[in-house]
Amino acid sequence: MRLNDSLLGAILLVFAGWVWWLTTYFPSFPGQDYGPNLFPRILAAGIGLCALLLLLRGLRAGGAALVLEPWTRQPARVASFLMIPGGALAYILLSDPLGFIPTAFLLLLGLFLWFRARPVLALPVAAGMTLLVHWFFAGLMRVPLPRGLLDSVL
Repeated sequence: MRLNDSLLGAILLVFAGWVWWLTTYFPSFPGQDYGPNLFPRILAAGIGLCALLLLLRGLRAGGAALVLEPWTRQPARVASFLMIPGGALAYILLSDPLGFIPTAFLLLLGLFLWFRARPVLALPVAAGMTLLVHWFFAGLMRVPLPRGLLDSVL
């Protein structure tokens, strides 16, 4: 599947505008010239500028906005393609009730098995990576990760 640069540029331009609009709701700090909205607005402006360049390049080049490759007609490959954003959505929906550790472990294990990793390798790698990521973010970086079912244990 290939997107024309004009279509991708338009999508990114809308995204940059959305990020900019969201920053209007950020609180301002009294006595400071800038607040927490500065960095996201710098990123939005950069994304918006690149999006405009992509949009103009795509319009000059012409062609179809979307070209479907042969793999898009194979359901298993489409499912594999959708597993990554589906995993991110599943994490968003399940991490609060289940907690980070069970959610991340189940998602990693499920993805490993879907992409045909051997279970004898998938289990320890999923467990190890879950614990490593939890240690890095919760322990080292002090990011509060959802505890969910393990609230009484952690």
